[in-house]
Amino acid sequence: MTPYDRGKAVAYAYKWALKRNPGYFDFNDIGGDCTNFASQCVLAGAGIMNFTPVYGWFYRSANDRTASWTGVEFFYNFMTRKEGGPGPVMRLARLSELMPGDVIQLKFGAEVFQHSPVVVAVGLNPSPAHILVAAHTYDAVNKPLSAYRYSALRPLHVLGVLQ
Repeated sequence: MTPYDRGKAVAYAYKWALKRNPGYFDFNDIGGDCTNFASQCVLAGAGIMNFTPVYGWFYRSANDRTASWTGVEFFYNFMTRKEGGPGPVMRLARLSELMPGDVIQLKFGAEVFQHSPVVVAVGLNPSPAHILVAAHTYDAVNKPLSAYRYSALRPLHVLGVLQ
């Protein structure tokens, strides 16, 4: 496993949190753009996609991508996969384990998780008030996690990248 470049992931998040990279379709009006943005940030840090049809993690165009690139639950399933294949690998973590470049998925009372902000900073006290995120759909940068009214959260820590 190779290292994940957290600096590149966070730099990407800061650059594109409040605007859209023209190289990617904006899914805001058809379900939300949050996981598309999270995937772009993670790609910036990982440097590799997984082009496995259906179950991989890639984006070529709005019509040529995997569900894991844009779907909250599919993103989670790919990132926490148990079998190999190229791409970033994440695991469920405690808030105290989060680092910039990680992802936190949020649930807002529904049965499924619905939002995927990217961690851009973690204070000395890794509580929701001191974890800052960037996101699309509800565009934000340096937003404290505590500013969201979530019913559950799923912190995902990037372990590294499989080649």
